Amino acid sequence: MELDRHRVGVWQDPVRWLVLPWTVLVFYPFLIVTTTLWGCIAIAIASVSQNAAFHCGTVWAKCLAWVGFVRVRVEGRENARRGQSYVIMTNHQGDCDVLALYGYLHRQFRWVIKQELRKVPFLGWACAAIGHIYVDRGNSQRAIASLEEAKPRLAGGISVLFFPEGTRTPDGRLGPFKKGGFAMARQLDLPILPISLSGSWEILPKGCLVPRPGTIRVRFHPPVAPADHPTDDALMAAVRTAIASGITSSEGYALRTG
Repeated sequence: MELDRHRVGVWQDPVRWLVLPWTVLVFYPFLIVTTTLWGCIAIAIASVSQNAAFHCGTVWAKCLAWVGFVRVRVEGRENARRGQSYVIMTNHQGDCDVLALYGYLHRQFRWVIKQELRKVPFLGWACAAIGHIYVDRGNSQRAIASLEEAKPRLAGGISVLFFPEGTRTPDGRLGPFKKGGFAMARQLDLPILPISLSGSWEILPKGCLVPRPGTIRVRFHPPVAPADHPTDDALMAAVRTAIASGITSSEGYALRTG
C-alpha cells in the first residue's frame, strides 16, 4: 500500500503535468535518437579502444540530463585518487542515477548490470562492446563466472561499479545489500569507494515514466579498505554507513536501518 500511495502522489505533482508535453514531444524522441547515435559510435570506437568508447556514454548522459532539466552536483571528488582502481558502491534511487554516474563521475568504470539489459537495442549492444559486465541475477554460478571474467579489465585506474541493493528502491528507502561486490573487492584487494546519490528518487522513481526537473547530488566518501574489516558483515556495515551518511532526509529519501 505504501508504494501504491507513492505512485498516486507522483501523479499529484503538478510539475510532472507541466513537463509532460516536453517529455513526450522532446525528451523521449531525443532519448531514442541520442541512444541510437552514440550507441553506434561507441560500438565502432570500442573495436579500437574500449576506454575511448566509454566517453561516448559520458556525452550521451550529459545530453540527456540537460534536455531532462536534471542538474548534477558532485561533492568530495578529492576522496578518489586518480589512477587508482576501485570497487565503487552506490545506492540506487532511480533511472536518472545512470545519467549522474556516467556523465559526472569523470572516472573510467565498468557497470555490473543485469543480463536482461543486453537485449536493449543500441544501449545494451554498446555497453557490451565497451566492456560493461552483464550478470545473470537468477543464476549465481553464472553471475560469479561473469565477475571472474571481468577481473582483468580492472587495472590502470579502471573501476567496477556495483549497486549493492541490486535494483532501484521501490519506496525511497535504502535496501539491504548483496555480497557480490564485497567479495570481489576482497579477491582483487581493491578499496571500496562509497558514493551517495540523493535527489534522483524525486526526479524519476521506479514505476514513473515522466521525469521532473531537479538536482542530483553525488557525494564521494573516503575509501574503505576490505583488509580493515575482518568479516563481510563488518565490511558491508561500514560501506552502508558511509553511503547512508551522505543521503539527507531533506531530499525525501527515507533511510531504513535494517
